[in-house]
Amino acid sequence: MTSMTAARSPKLSPRAPADLPRLSLRERKKIKTREAIRSATYRLVTEQGYDATTVEQIAERAEVSPSTVFRYFPTKEDIVLTDEWDPLILEELRARPADEPWPQSLRYVMHRAVTLGLRDDPEAARLRTKLMVEVPAVRSRTMESMSVTGRLLCRAIGERTGRDPDSLDVRVWAMSLIGGLMEVSLYWAENDHRDNLPDLIDRALDVLERGLPTGNPGGPHPAP
Repeated sequence: MTSMTAARSPKLSPRAPADLPRLSLRERKKIKTREAIRSATYRLVTEQGYDATTVEQIAERAEVSPSTVFRYFPTKEDIVLTDEWDPLILEELRARPADEPWPQSLRYVMHRAVTLGLRDDPEAARLRTKLMVEVPAVRSRTMESMSVTGRLLCRAIGERTGRDPDSLDVRVWAMSLIGGLMEVSLYWAENDHRDNLPDLIDRALDVLERGLPTGNPGGPHPAP
């Protein structure tokens, strides 16, 4: 869902491990190939930088053909950014208690996704957000990807609240959240990943739920 989580096949749901044997051999091979391409990309980018890393080099390191890389990922930016979190996050939201306030449900699921993503591959999560700051093409592609997530979030909010997912109110709130998560990613990377990421998520959600505090925390500024 977000650029903050590592792009690996996630196990967000506690039911996921039990579901894994149900995957066909073909699906397991596809997952293995995707992860090999991603791992190769992360290693190469760490060694020589993003711009110097070519699809041909990624293919050689992953032991696949360049055409295979493009079959799984249309652009180099997609290798860094694409993940499978969205469907599982939506599943988790749907699984939360029906009487739980939906902002609370969302906070729980976001915490779980970020915590598991950092646990599984913290270096990949840091690299992705660092590239968002440093590489305009990655940042642009991130915004495109997150807009798709925003539409899925609209649907999830509609299901939880009974509101029309295409209504202006739902769309504004969902895309405000997506923009906030984007800024959390950038802020985290710009500050050398010193902050606790779940705490930053909480701060962003607090602003969305309560708005900015009124008044000027620094006191009035004199007129120029």
